[in-house]
Amino acid sequence: MSLDNYTEQHDEGYWVSGTRVSLDSLVYRFREGLSPESIQADCFPTLTLEQIYGALTFYLRNKPEIDEYLKQSETEEEEFKENLRTKYPNAYRRLDDIITNARLTHR
Repeated sequence: MSLDNYTEQHDEGYWVSGTRVSLDSLVYRFREGLSPESIQADCFPTLTLEQIYGALTFYLRNKPEIDEYLKQSETEEEEFKENLRTKYPNAYRRLDDIITNARLTHR
């Protein structure tokens, strides 16, 4: 469902219209302090500045709703990760060991 010229909602998420780029990914970069020009140059060169500005305008116009959506998504992601960690403890123990060894190696 198109929300405006720049954003649409489907698959339980928000997207830049006509693309596979989630609104989430733009908002997180914007919150990190990146300008729309930097977001385009460094992260999403296939998007036009008009698309980025339009999607960010939608975010700012609907900030409480989108912030709540992002918070809920983050909570669901953490619950999903915790469920996987509980279901596959040996795999996660091995993964933790690999990450720890990689960090020690790169110091």
